[in-house]
Amino acid sequence: MPIAKQFSHKGTKLLYWVGASLGAILLLNLLTFLWAEGSWFQQLAYGSVFRTRVLTRSGIGLLTFATSLGVLWSNLTIAQRQAWIKPPSDSDRPACFGRMGLFRLLPLVLFAGFTLAASWIYYGQIAVSHWQPQLSLHNASLPIPLKFDYQVVWNLLQAWQTQPWQLFLTVGLTILLLIYPHIVLRSITVLISIGFLLILSEYWDKILLAFQRVPFNQTDPLFQQDIGFYLFTLPLWELLEFWLMGLATLTFLSVSVVYLLSADSLGQGYFPGFSRLQLRHLCGLGSWTLLLIGLGYWLDRYMLLYATEGVSYGASYTSVSVRLPVYTGLSLAALLFAIGLALQAIELGQQPIQQPEPAKEIDRATPVLGLSTRLQPATVKPTVPILRPALMIGLFLYLGLALLLGLVLPIVIQHLVVQPDELQLETPYIKRTLELTRQGFNLNFIEVATFDPNTALTLADIRENKLTIENIRLWDKRPLLETNRQLQRIRLYYEFPDADFDRYTLPTGDGRTIQQQVLIAARELDYQAVPTAAQTWVNQHLIYTHGYGFTVSPVNTAGEGGLPNYFVRGIDTEAIDPRIQDSIPIGKPRIYYGELTNTYVMTQTQVQELDYPSGSDNVYNTYDGWGGVKIGNFFQRLLYAHYLRDWRMLLTNNFTPESHLLFRRNIQERVKAIAPFLRYDTDPYLVVANIGNKQWQHGYRARSSDNPDESYLYWIMDAYTISDRYPYSDPLGNDFNYIRNSVKVVVDAYHGAVTFYVADPADPVIQAWSKVFPDMFQPLTTMPDALQQHVRYPQDFFQVQSNQLMTYHMTDPIVFYNREDQWRAPNEIYGSEQQIVNPYYLIMKLPIGDGEEFILLRPFTPAQRNNLIAWLASRSDSNHYGKSLLYVFPKQELVFGPEQIEARINQDPVISERISLWNRQGSRVAQGNLLVIPVEQSLLYVEPLYLVAEQNQLPTLVRVIVAYGDRIAIAETLNGAIEAIFSQAATPVQPILRTTESDLNNN
Repeated sequence: MPIAKQFSHKGTKLLYWVGASLGAILLLNLLTFLWAEGSWFQQLAYGSVFRTRVLTRSGIGLLTFATSLGVLWSNLTIAQRQAWIKPPSDSDRPACFGRMGLFRLLPLVLFAGFTLAASWIYYGQIAVSHWQPQLSLHNASLPIPLKFDYQVVWNLLQAWQTQPWQLFLTVGLTILLLIYPHIVLRSITVLISIGFLLILSEYWDKILLAFQRVPFNQTDPLFQQDIGFYLFTLPLWELLEFWLMGLATLTFLSVSVVYLLSADSLGQGYFPGFSRLQLRHLCGLGSWTLLLIGLGYWLDRYMLLYATEGVSYGASYTSVSVRLPVYTGLSLAALLFAIGLALQAIELGQQPIQQPEPAKEIDRATPVLGLSTRLQPATVKPTVPILRPALMIGLFLYLGLALLLGLVLPIVIQHLVVQPDELQLETPYIKRTLELTRQGFNLNFIEVATFDPNTALTLADIRENKLTIENIRLWDKRPLLETNRQLQRIRLYYEFPDADFDRYTLPTGDGRTIQQQVLIAARELDYQAVPTAAQTWVNQHLIYTHGYGFTVSPVNTAGEGGLPNYFVRGIDTEAIDPRIQDSIPIGKPRIYYGELTNTYVMTQTQVQELDYPSGSDNVYNTYDGWGGVKIGNFFQRLLYAHYLRDWRMLLTNNFTPESHLLFRRNIQERVKAIAPFLRYDTDPYLVVANIGNKQWQHGYRARSSDNPDESYLYWIMDAYTISDRYPYSDPLGNDFNYIRNSVKVVVDAYHGAVTFYVADPADPVIQAWSKVFPDMFQPLTTMPDALQQHVRYPQDFFQVQSNQLMTYHMTDPIVFYNREDQWRAPNEIYGSEQQIVNPYYLIMKLPIGDGEEFILLRPFTPAQRNNLIAWLASRSDSNHYGKSLLYVFPKQELVFGPEQIEARINQDPVISERISLWNRQGSRVAQGNLLVIPVEQSLLYVEPLYLVAEQNQLPTLVRVIVAYGDRIAIAETLNGAIEAIFSQAATPVQPILRTTESDLNNN
């Protein structure tokens, strides 16, 4: 055997083994991933969810890859078989359609190649953004990328100015394409097919929803389509358009480049034109591309419902009067031209093939990239048919009209017709925006009433609203967390990542039991804070496995020295009163699943786990929950050692047959892995409740231990269904224009069980997901009563709604057009800096309520003024949960806003002097949240003052300021300030400063 052939044979064999090895590694990783993830989902009793997602994504990915590769590869194969093989001699040059010299050929080839390279980069960037180097099923709902059109071209041109490397890469790919067209096209074909696989498989959620569409039983005002079409079906059509349009464009450009470069056209400086077979091929591809262009314009009609060109969101006068008929006409015209090109292709296929002269009949070509030997006419006579002139002229006119009518005409109409008479022309469309935006953000269900405040509040009224006064919040989570971290951490590796507002029924000193607002904070273990020398593998994964305990403190009182009072405190988590444990059971408050649990741990090993330090010793424990996947045998350890890339799992001797692996313990990551199609609230909160047995939990398994289950800690998370396809609904900066608080999620802090409850069964989106995953969601009524008592209106949802309400409380089109009644969130001074007043929880009695309840409140001021104009309250107690009320102040009345009250406080000579004195004594004064408290038909303003030493940063509550009407009082306690305010009548001439201190200046 010749030496060259031996080397060639060895090289082929080497490539075979390298490819087989890489394939085996990828297959091993895939199987490991599926087994490990499947075991995790199965342990949580969500195995059916895992299988549905895997099968859906796999089916979408394989179908997309096979179709994309088949279309691109087969068309390239056909093009290379039908391409000119060698340049014809001067005497044999045909007179085919499209023949040209170098002067016309070069710019055409460069343009086609550059456009093709730019489109590769565009689709490649999208594919890279969807690529997950670590195999994972956790993906958020993604916006559908733009199809490759003039808008994308404009975006690319802008990107090249800021990222010139993209331009250089495009030029480089163009040069490579012109030099090595066959190799580059075949290679890119495979990569592009993989890219489409990555992209489309990530949209499994939209595809599943499209096949489980639930009607809204409400239509949009323009097309009279059910709203469900836009939320469920339209995204699928957009996705198909993105894929098929990209596929058609890339195929047409690739085939065109192959034909234009055939016969060494650039080297010879002459392109012989397109043969009949080539022309038929291009007509067929052109017909397909025009058909998809028509589909794109047809879908663009629906996208007018999300336009932003008018004075209001959605289809405006210009959209409906100009763009809609233009898009409809362009769509139908594209369909007609597609039919015309298809008929032309058929006609070209029916014409007889002209035989060349016998001496020049065939020319054998060397196979390219594995293609078999092919035959091709070297020359043909100048009788090859050409395209019909009318069709060609029509196509050029179509392109010109698409640019003129689609881009220029709407701008002209907007400026010359609409703007001179904008209010009258846009009023019907403003009404649509107002109505549907309120629907999209569920503002229509907010009850509106007038709140006419007075200054007739008396001390007797205060006593009648004692529960409201007793729950006025003096402690915000920020100073409390600072205090907790210094007084309750015990060890540096414990951390309080957050504190949450909730309410519990607790005993009082006078023998009553009342609903009281508290701040509850979990003491979690932060392994990163363990001393570096102690950060061993055994400590990280076997010993430091969980946090322990929590603190509960009232929001309205301070203890000795201005520090927080505690109902529950200490590393061993003791209650200050045994009666408190009736509402706040302690048990064994181990936190294996929380907000800081970012490491994986192994439990039920031969090594005991640290519970908490006790004096000079430590208390240890062995986990006996049902959480985690088994790693008791060697095969299971090998599987997860490979999955987690931690081979020390195979080398340790500390495992037992009952050992379990607990991973994905961060509760946010945990719930997102199970249901990534939901949007989750940023503030999960801890609830302490003794529910008895835990058979109500999803995936409940009896424990192997006979010890009583004293784990009473649960995390409650709010989850939302969202969409950006609600017609006419203005997102106002959000990435969605439809949102519902449809789901409550409960996560067991000890066992890790995750249970999803449907909180808004009227939401069609969650109804569709319930059809996709029939075993996943449970009715909220099945949630244990002890947890239902702690369900609260979510703060993120309230924030979104209140932000929308600042604009969309206006329901009159004229008022909206003029922005006469725009609202804003007021500002306050927190610490020493100005910030926006965020929503806050209160226990208070609403004007329409029968008693005190847990609500979320936010005040509003006019956009250009500082006085209060309204306040929004959302109710959380079970019998009124989800109801919201908007109280609007009479516009002719002056009601002080937080900024005006802050100014009065800081301008008061006595208060400002006291603050200045404290600030000069090695400490600084931090002003707390200024709360606006509605009491009866009056408003009470309360602001705490904290003193923070420069050395230890330990905030202490030193004073409480209360403002009412024209009076301001400052005292050491809230009751003292209120007594000072209401102990005597107001003076009609000057505001009164009352204080329980005899002389502030001398203290």
